[in-house]
Amino acid sequence: MKIRYYQKKPGSKVFKTQYVKIMCFFVGRALAAVSKVDQEVKEEIATLPEGFTFMLKILPYGPSLAVTYQQKRLRYEGGNYPEEQADVVIMIKNIEAAFLLFTFQEGTALAFCRDRMAVKGDLTTAMAIVRCLNIVETYLLPKFLAKKALKRYPEWNFFRKHLGRIVIYFRTLTGI
Repeated sequence: MKIRYYQKKPGSKVFKTQYVKIMCFFVGRALAAVSKVDQEVKEEIATLPEGFTFMLKILPYGPSLAVTYQQKRLRYEGGNYPEEQADVVIMIKNIEAAFLLFTFQEGTALAFCRDRMAVKGDLTTAMAIVRCLNIVETYLLPKFLAKKALKRYPEWNFFRKHLGRIVIYFRTLTGI
């Protein structure tokens, strides 16, 4: 009697991949919108050289986003940007870690601590971009979710938080 062994292939995680792809698109556009509105982000990115490109990539074959600094603001480049042309690349090691990050179960600082992310390029510049991403999360998320995703929830006045949130949502959705 001949015994046959069948190799079971792992699932492709279609839902998680599509969710992370949508979130990459939304976060990339929101980062561009925040760079036009928020003064703290403008100060943070003012030190970047003209033409600087940041990329967030999910390994091994997941979605990505790229943002370029041009004319004192960030511009969303999309997900099909060549990694070789990016100055700083933050790589999330797998789709599971990206799903934890983008469902706000885990913050960026905790993901770095748990070795779910790696940086290729200048670390100080990457940390400046991460601070900008934290500001984006503060604007986009309600307080109970943002507290889980951020190390410290900032104390902003009413106008900065709520009016800025409206403007950023509008700019993100319309692409202005």
